[in-house]
Amino acid sequence: MIRTAYLSGVALATLVACTTVTPTQVTVDQYVDDARRIAGEDLKFLMPVCSPQPAVRAVPSAAMDESLSKLINQPPPAPGQAFDNLYYVGSAWVSAWVLKTSEGLILIDALNNTNEAADLIEGGMRRLGLDPAQIRYVLVTHGHGDHYGGAQMIAERYRARVVASEIDWKMMETGLEFDSKMWDRPPKRDIAVHDGETLTLGDTTVRFMITPGHTLGTISPVFDVRDGGRVHKAMIWGGTSFNFGRDMGRLDGYIAQTERMRELSAKWGIDVPLSNHPGFDGTVAKLKARAAGTSVTHPFVSGQPVVDRAMRVLNTCARAQRARFLIMAQAGAGDVYASGSDPQGHATSHDEDDDHIHAGMLALGAGNDAQPIAFPVNVFAAANVGTHLGRR
Repeated sequence: MIRTAYLSGVALATLVACTTVTPTQVTVDQYVDDARRIAGEDLKFLMPVCSPQPAVRAVPSAAMDESLSKLINQPPPAPGQAFDNLYYVGSAWVSAWVLKTSEGLILIDALNNTNEAADLIEGGMRRLGLDPAQIRYVLVTHGHGDHYGGAQMIAERYRARVVASEIDWKMMETGLEFDSKMWDRPPKRDIAVHDGETLTLGDTTVRFMITPGHTLGTISPVFDVRDGGRVHKAMIWGGTSFNFGRDMGRLDGYIAQTERMRELSAKWGIDVPLSNHPGFDGTVAKLKARAAGTSVTHPFVSGQPVVDRAMRVLNTCARAQRARFLIMAQAGAGDVYASGSDPQGHATSHDEDDDHIHAGMLALGAGNDAQPIAFPVNVFAAANVGTHLGRR
């Protein structure tokens, strides 16, 4: 059952209207320093979001396919159980969550393609004692191929319904923001949802919060998770990185939505922050800690103050990127990247050669036994290396 409880983020957008004061590099560095301070040690995996991002979107290319192939082909982590009713069946790069209800299963994101979905989602579910035939809904958090790739196969094989935002359905139907040979085609249009609507399956209700930024129709679902007799409120942040180029409206929307969800997380008592990329929430390490039973507290229950800080980190990193782009615009710069400081405070300047993209790719190949590593830059940036705004 889908029911509507519309909540508008329009008013919040006025809080991030275009400033009349041109920022400087000092402004950028202060934002990054603030984000690093807010993140502390426990949220440092969010700091790659503060890295300078490309001013132009990537187009399909062999370079992008190669980058995606390296990410997809990393050895996957073992599937695991996060809560009594929430399971992880994703890869080392992209998450796929299974929410168990009294009347079937809800799959949240479907990885890159049919083969990956068969190996990791179907295979992982069976290893965890879950029956893929019980999947009733596939929720696509946003319209990028690493999240919708296996959705059509799951829908056809198990007669599951596919859910996405109305906005991203239109994008998937009329013109993909990004495309790659590594991804299957988008699923056929099915259930379209809007901000604040809910899906109830058995004893579980998922609220769909539309949080535009990463895409215009990104969904950040909110739902209850159970640990014995305790009930917690979880939110999967549906789109983290700034991979849309120098689109100030997108950044303004992202900033507004982090402020909005910060307020709502306090109101609703959200205490479990999750991501649809395991590197942005430490999924793999937390699954291992829960399985080992060595943690005094539940490794996924971070607490509402931590959720608040996570939203503040993302908000501050978005403001840093916005300031970089404003500086570039003032200078008439054509560089793919703005110069600045990386999240560790080292000076950086991105021009024709972008060696930290390659360093990030190598870091991702380090394996799953280490602390989960978030991709440090936009995965689509590799296709933009050597591209300038004047040569779009």
